[in-house]
Amino acid sequence: MIVRQFLHWLRTAPPCERAEATSALARAYLYSDLTENDRAAAEGAMIMLLDDPSPLVRQALAEAFASSEAAPPTIVHALASDQPDVASPLLERSPLFLDTDLIDACASGDAARQVAIAGRSHLPCSVTAAIAEVGCAEACLVVLENPNAELVPFSLDRIVARYGHLAVIRAALLTRDDLSAPTRQALVAKLSQTLADFVASREWLSGDRAQKITKEACEKATVTVAAGSDSGELRPLIRHLRDSGQLTSGLVLRALLCGNLAMFEEALSELTGMSLPRVVGIVHDRKGFGFHAIYDKAGLPASAYPLFREALIAMREDGFMSEHGDATKLKRRIIERVLTSCESAALDDVEPLLTLLRRYDAEAAREEARMFCEDLVADAAVSPFGEDDRAPVHYYEEEEQAAA
Repeated sequence: MIVRQFLHWLRTAPPCERAEATSALARAYLYSDLTENDRAAAEGAMIMLLDDPSPLVRQALAEAFASSEAAPPTIVHALASDQPDVASPLLERSPLFLDTDLIDACASGDAARQVAIAGRSHLPCSVTAAIAEVGCAEACLVVLENPNAELVPFSLDRIVARYGHLAVIRAALLTRDDLSAPTRQALVAKLSQTLADFVASREWLSGDRAQKITKEACEKATVTVAAGSDSGELRPLIRHLRDSGQLTSGLVLRALLCGNLAMFEEALSELTGMSLPRVVGIVHDRKGFGFHAIYDKAGLPASAYPLFREALIAMREDGFMSEHGDATKLKRRIIERVLTSCESAALDDVEPLLTLLRRYDAEAAREEARMFCEDLVADAAVSPFGEDDRAPVHYYEEEEQAAA
C-alpha cells in the first residue's frame, strides 16, 4: 500500500521533502479517486503528521486544506490550534469554521490569528464585533479595509474608542460612507486629545494651553460635523455629545453664533426634555417669549443668558433665522452685535464671556480675511488683467514691430 510506503519513507526524509510529500498526499486525498481503505489510511497518515516536529510539514498540510470544503474537519481544527504560521491560512480561508470557532480564535489574543480572521472573504457582524472588542490594531485595520466585512455602528464605535488615536485607523474610518455623525465626532475628539498630548509631551505648549486650543478646535469641527449631517443624525450626535460631557454652553453658543440653528434647537430639546417642535417655536418667536424659561430649564449658566438672548435678537433682525447658508463658520456680524450689546452690562459676570466673544470675533475675522485673500488669488488666476484693463491686441503688434 502506498500509504504504508509513505510512512516508512517519512522516518528518514528531511523536512523539506516531507513537506512536499505531505502536500502531495493532501492533494491526492482531495482530488484523486481513492478507495475507501486508501482514503482512511491517508487521513490517518495526515493525522499522524500533525505531530511532525517540523512546522514546514504542518504548514504544507494547512495550505493544501485551507480553501477546501472536503478537507477532514478533525485535521483542519487541529491545525487551527497550531502555531500562528500554521493556523493563519486556515483561519483566513477555510469554510469549515463556524462563527463561534472564529470568535474563540479571536479571543485567544494572538495578533496573527486575529489578522488572518479579519481578512476572510466573508465576515459576519458577530465576528467583526469580536475583533472590534478584543482585536489588535492591525486586525481592526484589516477589518476596516475588508469590503466583505459586516460592521455595525457599535463595532465602529468600539474601534474608535480603542484605536481612534492612531492616524491609520482614523484614515480608514473616515473613508467609509456608513460612518455616523456621532462616530465622526468621536474621531474628532480622539484626534484633538492626541494632538494635545503630543504638543504637551514635546513641551511646545503647556498642558493647559494645549488642551484649551485643541478643545476649541474640536468644538469648531463638531459644529462642522453637525452642519454636514442629515436631520435624522443630529439627535444621536447631540446625545453622544451629552453622554461624553462635550455638550457645554460654549459649544451650544458656538453653534448659535455660526447660524447652526438646527444644532442649537436639538441641543435645547435634549437638555430640557421638551419636544423639538416646541423648542423651535420658542426659538423662532420674534417676541422672545419663553426663551428665558427654556434656557433655565436646559441648565445653561445664568451668566451667559445675555449672550444667547442678544444673539437670537441679532439673528432675527438680520434675517439669519430664515437664511440657509454656511452653518459651519462664526458669523462676525452677529458676534459684533452681541459684543456691542453686552459691553454695557455689569462686568462681574459678563467679563469672562466678553473675553470668549472677543476670541470668537478674532476667529471670525481671520476666517473672513482668509476667504477674501483666496477669492483675490482665484480672480488673479483667471486673468492677470482686470476686465477693463486687458491689453488691446494692437499693443502686442506694436511691441513686436519695435523689437523687429
